[in-house]
Amino acid sequence: METITERTFPVQYEQLENLAEQKMEKDVFDYVQSGAGYEETLRANRQAFEQWKIVPRFLTDVSRLSTQVKVNGAEIAAPILLAPIGMQGIVHEEGELATARAAAKENLPFVASTVSSYSMEEIASETHGVRWFQLYYPNDPAIAKSLVERAKTAGYSAIVITVDMAMLGYRERDRTNRYSPFLLGKGIANYEADPVFNERVSRSENASFLDEMKKVFYKPSLCWEDIAYLRSITSLPIYLKGILSAEDARTAADFGIEGIVVSNHGGRQLDGCIASLDALSSIKKEIGDELTILFDSGIRRGADIVKALALGADAVFVGRPYLYGLAVDGEVGVQRVLKQLKEDLFISLSLAGVSSLKELNEQWVQRAKEE
Repeated sequence: METITERTFPVQYEQLENLAEQKMEKDVFDYVQSGAGYEETLRANRQAFEQWKIVPRFLTDVSRLSTQVKVNGAEIAAPILLAPIGMQGIVHEEGELATARAAAKENLPFVASTVSSYSMEEIASETHGVRWFQLYYPNDPAIAKSLVERAKTAGYSAIVITVDMAMLGYRERDRTNRYSPFLLGKGIANYEADPVFNERVSRSENASFLDEMKKVFYKPSLCWEDIAYLRSITSLPIYLKGILSAEDARTAADFGIEGIVVSNHGGRQLDGCIASLDALSSIKKEIGDELTILFDSGIRRGADIVKALALGADAVFVGRPYLYGLAVDGEVGVQRVLKQLKEDLFISLSLAGVSSLKELNEQWVQRAKEE
């Protein structure tokens, strides 16, 4: 395959996805690109964006527009965070190390996954950029505490608890391919480096490392009391990822959480559920400015970000686009995707007549009329 240069690096998301597919083994690409079940939720995420249209204002001065925002106390270049994606080493050998470096160069926060290919400490050693840690809440409070304490020590500035993964979604393409990077031991770096978990392994009889990890990785009993426990043991801000109802958003606010991530896991967990974008408006109406509202699932272009911000998000997560950039050209590929997305956002805002991000609200969008 030809060497990728700045001139040949894809601009269109669809071309980037196609090129990434050529770079990956089939089962790896399917794992990254697919959703759960019939992939109804995966498609709904994109269809929801097409149902909302921007209403531009003209003859407004956009010459001083800035995309800089403050999120979790940090000034960042744009309202964009790199979503937590596990096991990035399956698409590129440098995995999260490359992604974290690229994010720091673009002054955008990187959210490291519990199941990253490198430990949180290894990732932190690669960059001084803003970084958060995403927690898959283990079925052992001592391990949960250890992971969170390690994140704080390593300089992570927030904890993102994923709440929509009591168990793995029914991912038909992965099952057809008989492919599970987790079962192949691809996302175990943080557990390998954890002293509490390793002590547990040493006490177990005849259980392999991976078998012991499988025992504690999922927590089907995860409930609000567990969130309260974590709130009580860490001073780091906590964000709950996977919120889709106004009711859950209200409860999060009542539990003293700093923010939520409106997300359906990129269509990878519950098939047939509400599109993330369709959940935003009711959540914003319920909690207003009480919590930081982040958005995840389906962001592909600058106009998507404009719509999400107008419907109530303070910032968005981007996922598959940067992962495809990683697959195509490592750190350089991730950075090019982020640069393109930032430029696309700036142009989209300017052409919509937005002179300040603070202006955006639901009056800037309207639902498309049905035929």
